Amino acid sequence: MEKIKALNLKGHLLTAISYLIPIVCGAGFLIAIGMGFGGTSQGQLVLGEFTIWDALATMGGAGLGLLPVVIATGISYSIAAKPGIAPGFIVGLTANAIGAGFIGGIIGGFIAGYLVGFILKYFKVPKWAKGLMPTLIIPFFASIIGGLIMVYIIGAPITAFTDMLTGFLNGLGSSSLLVFGAVIGLLSGVDYGGPINKTVFAFVLTMQAEGLNGPITALQLVNTATPIGFGLAFFIAKLFRKNIYTTLEVETLKSAVPMGVINIVEGVIPIVMNDIVRCLIATAIGGAAGGATTMILGADATVPFGGVLMLPTMSRPWTGAVAILVNVVVTAVVLAVIKKDVPAEEADVQMELEEEEIDLDDIQIF
Repeated sequence: MEKIKALNLKGHLLTAISYLIPIVCGAGFLIAIGMGFGGTSQGQLVLGEFTIWDALATMGGAGLGLLPVVIATGISYSIAAKPGIAPGFIVGLTANAIGAGFIGGIIGGFIAGYLVGFILKYFKVPKWAKGLMPTLIIPFFASIIGGLIMVYIIGAPITAFTDMLTGFLNGLGSSSLLVFGAVIGLLSGVDYGGPINKTVFAFVLTMQAEGLNGPITALQLVNTATPIGFGLAFFIAKLFRKNIYTTLEVETLKSAVPMGVINIVEGVIPIVMNDIVRCLIATAIGGAAGGATTMILGADATVPFGGVLMLPTMSRPWTGAVAILVNVVVTAVVLAVIKKDVPAEEADVQMELEEEEIDLDDIQIF
């Protein structure tokens, strides 16, 4: 067990996912905008035979199609630094070529990274050849060995496993879908874009690579709905004659809610940190309700990011809108009910303290 911990498998995976997310965001927005205006992702853009929306959708689709390569490169780089980039890239391309998908990219990244580490530690060369290690010897041997392992040893089992998992999820009944969606929604929301969210993201992105769009749609709609739910809670609390936020938290909401609309959940973290338990409870209950609704209704965004921009990419956009609405309302109601009332005087004092901390009059020049 200690040896497995020393490998830091989870740490390398989360590092790679942090590299992956900006690509998912960029490509996701491109394809969402392109498809939202009637474009289609094409295999090849023939001059004079495509619109700007086709071009955007194609650009985004090409980016998303290389996610196994990106995750493999990121993991290999996390393990072996710069020498791991080329082997991870090539092994990731190999995983794509044999249809091993996102899971193949993850496993290929670990293989490439640890192969590089093994070569660096045990492969001895003459002094005159040491300059060739990072540019020729390591990329060549790690790539050829990792690629052949992917093709001839682990490719078939990975494909069989993904087919089995796809078949199992496709065969889930309504009650099972409700539970599955609730679990995804709960786990997606409880750490606001942190390690748990990223781990679930890796799993559901694997499912999308196999043609199952529901799970990743559930995750992303929860991320979208949570900040909006925090904002709605402010107004619902007023109906109960409660003031649940300080003046400073209200100011934070003014940026957190718009960020949530485009699927950036981290804006609410400053508010959560002031009342962790109650905010987590509201987020978990709202996320579970939203995730379950997403799976039951069959919301199926074809892009893994974009917030409300994901809606046009669904076969039935209204299902995503309903899922967001359910999540927002449940989160807001729970938060408004369970959060303590903040006296107006205390809210103003906290705002004044914050302002005092950045008072320029306190700055002294010697």
